[in-house]
Amino acid sequence: MFKLFNQASQIFWGIALPCLIFLGGIFSLGNTALAADLAHGKAIFAGNCAACHNGGLNSINPSKTLKMADLEANGKNSVAAIVAQITNGNGAMPGFKGRISDSDMEDVASYVLDQAEKGW
Repeated sequence: MFKLFNQASQIFWGIALPCLIFLGGIFSLGNTALAADLAHGKAIFAGNCAACHNGGLNSINPSKTLKMADLEANGKNSVAAIVAQITNGNGAMPGFKGRISDSDMEDVASYVLDQAEKGW
């Protein structure tokens, strides 16, 4: 009976321990990845968006800034909505589909939303 329990225990820990280590690694990388994504988003923003949106402003249409109040008023206060704007453009803003990758757009959108929440 003890031998059976010992074998079951070894099997359990042989499966559970690697799973726990894997999940711990995933969760510990989550914060690092977010910070890296924001830093990458900032770099992409600087190279593609800052000419018109420096400091969260809008040099073409001053009423459509990247400040949180304007993002909310224009329904652009989520990563998905900002990605759609970056992808397709609208009005004077060109779309960036095919010019920057989808992951770059998500990083930029996350950066924009983060900055808007901080007040630029």
